[in-house]
Amino acid sequence: MPNPPRQQFEENWRKRFEKFASNSNDDAGVAGWSSTGLETRLRFFQFLWELQPTVTNALWLDAGCGAGTYSRFLVNRGMRVVGMDYSLPTLQKAVLNASNLPVIWCAADATKLPVKKDLFNGVLCFGVVQALSNSDQLITELAACVKPGGEVWIDALNGKCLPHVWERFTRWLRRRPLHLRYESSPRLKDIMQTNGLTEIELFWLPMLPTRWNKFQCLLETSSARWIFHYIPGIGTLFSHAFILRGIRK
Repeated sequence: MPNPPRQQFEENWRKRFEKFASNSNDDAGVAGWSSTGLETRLRFFQFLWELQPTVTNALWLDAGCGAGTYSRFLVNRGMRVVGMDYSLPTLQKAVLNASNLPVIWCAADATKLPVKKDLFNGVLCFGVVQALSNSDQLITELAACVKPGGEVWIDALNGKCLPHVWERFTRWLRRRPLHLRYESSPRLKDIMQTNGLTEIELFWLPMLPTRWNKFQCLLETSSARWIFHYIPGIGTLFSHAFILRGIRK
């Protein structure tokens, strides 16, 4: 079954995010994740962040900030942060959750960033790609807003993950349109390179369903990380999502 038209798909997601924010107070509910799902994503990013050299007081953009989970993370590690989201109810929850933190909040669309070029030292864009019809315009905007040498971090749902392949197949059988958009890591990497990002690193995020969350720790051991990183095909077939990190040349 074909995807819904671009405008309809993206407008549906905008309405969902506004509904999530109206009905939830916790970060996971506002973003549309399960609590264990968001905790796993944040824990995974924290692990990656601590591997990277960082400059205190650098200026970062959290594009599609949701309830401000990653904005607060960055501020608590000495960064200056602009949190941006196109859903006003979502942004209002983010403001409440970080009332004592110096985050600058802005209501705006990540595919049409109202900022100067070469402004930020880094940008995060997590949980956004699956709600867009394509990734091209988003990455063009993200790459343009960071300074040369700045970092762009972006995540996506892995389209080649076996459970996702099965879900798409069953939806096709039932003639139901896709409610999420999945990505290919090579395709996303190509778009990043086209927009002047280099030294692109790929990080796989294997994540179990909530009902099996007690076994998630097994996927976060050093041995499991090695397997997903170095054995071809394991990450592609068994990772729920992935993160790409690129440097603006």
